[in-house]
Amino acid sequence: MNTTEIPLLGFAAWSGTGKTTLLKQLLPRLTQRGIRVGCIKHAHHEFDVDIPGKDSYELRHAGARQMLIASDKRWALMTENDVSETPHLQQLIAKLDHDQLDLILVEGFKAEKFPKIELYRSSLGKPLQFPQDDSIIAIATDSPEAVPEPFKLPMLDINNIDMIEAFVCQFSQIEGVQG
Repeated sequence: MNTTEIPLLGFAAWSGTGKTTLLKQLLPRLTQRGIRVGCIKHAHHEFDVDIPGKDSYELRHAGARQMLIASDKRWALMTENDVSETPHLQQLIAKLDHDQLDLILVEGFKAEKFPKIELYRSSLGKPLQFPQDDSIIAIATDSPEAVPEPFKLPMLDINNIDMIEAFVCQFSQIEGVQG
């Protein structure tokens, strides 16, 4: 459940389906429309965005619970977690600067209930998720024949970025500034 006024839309799929690839194509198009997009990505493993040997990395590993590094171009906050579970999506959404966003796109978090497009490639041999997840609002696939009838959700071509962009804009009711 989204507790913010900013439209929230996820992309859920099995690993290897192309979630990141699709978002890398979609984001520049939305940005070109003047839409300010925030992204949240779920990682299934420990990760680090800092580089060993850099001051911020060394300070964090020396014991800083939070390490904020900033320049005139960007800033980043690394926070150490003592819990062994993934934070809930709503906790992460709350950390974003909502005044700077028109749309939040989420990669992963497929077990949480919020509007999602399922990306599906039958060649991976994985089952469809939509029959068990009523928060899936559309399916983007390269194999429409693999989706069982009767089918009541919008069907998108996973390889047609124009179609996916149009669906995202319609869903979020954002046209952007285009210019």
